[in-house]
Amino acid sequence: MTLDSLEFNWRDKTVHVGIDCRGQGPTILMLPALSSISTRSEMRPLGEQLASIFTTIAIDWPGFGDRPRPSVAWEPDAYRAFLAQILQELPRPTATVAAGHAAGYLLCHAAEHPGAAGRLCLVAPTWRGPLPTMMGGRRTMFRYICRLVDLPVVGSALYRLNVNRPMIRLMGRGHVYADPAWLDEGRLAEKLAVTNAPGARHASFRFVAGELDPLPTHELFMTTARRITDPILVVYGSATPRRSKAEMEALRGLPNVQSLELPVGKLAVHEEFPTLVAEAVRSFVIEEVRSAPR
Repeated sequence: MTLDSLEFNWRDKTVHVGIDCRGQGPTILMLPALSSISTRSEMRPLGEQLASIFTTIAIDWPGFGDRPRPSVAWEPDAYRAFLAQILQELPRPTATVAAGHAAGYLLCHAAEHPGAAGRLCLVAPTWRGPLPTMMGGRRTMFRYICRLVDLPVVGSALYRLNVNRPMIRLMGRGHVYADPAWLDEGRLAEKLAVTNAPGARHASFRFVAGELDPLPTHELFMTTARRITDPILVVYGSATPRRSKAEMEALRGLPNVQSLELPVGKLAVHEEFPTLVAEAVRSFVIEEVRSAPR
């Protein structure tokens, strides 16, 4: 494939999302996390590990990524529609790798459309945004703050209080990367560039506030996972923050779930330790390749 972008329309706005393709063989779709510093680039190290035997397609989410983004009050329905669109337009995947909140959206789609995304590889899966996680639930004021963030001047100032060099370093050390030194000056500059892309604040702050959570409760998260008939692999790092780790470990008891706790890693384990994650994904997906009719 040579495709490098895809067009998505929502609420009369058009956004062009970036796509990276590499390798040859059965297709693995790769969905990055939804966060203020996430883009398809975080999947590149993992894609490079898998490209020797698979075609990997990494794609940005609307409102995120490294390209200019329109001013849109992003909502979960937009991401459900986007995932449905790309699974129709891109080659049918043998497996889909989804990190963070992307895993929640993938579970929702797979529950309604068995087989559409192939085998499901969930890397440090989450369903609840940072503020609701810290506050023990969603708050009405979060929605009002999101509307303020949409405003031209006030919004930019509020956004910068949440996304700046010290905050990104703090976030990286706290729950994203196991090794504080991994986020060196070069990588930090790349992350800052993502946050500075035109229109970045609209989706970014909504993620932080929990307005982009794919599912509203833990109970619904588990119920959705139980409905899925496709094989599921859950991979997470041993240093994952306690509350998030508990949600990941809860999936272990489901009948169609394989779970693997890696000896290292936090929420960005796929970015920081791609070799370990690639080994787990490769062995899980190869089962499907071997059993597929020739």
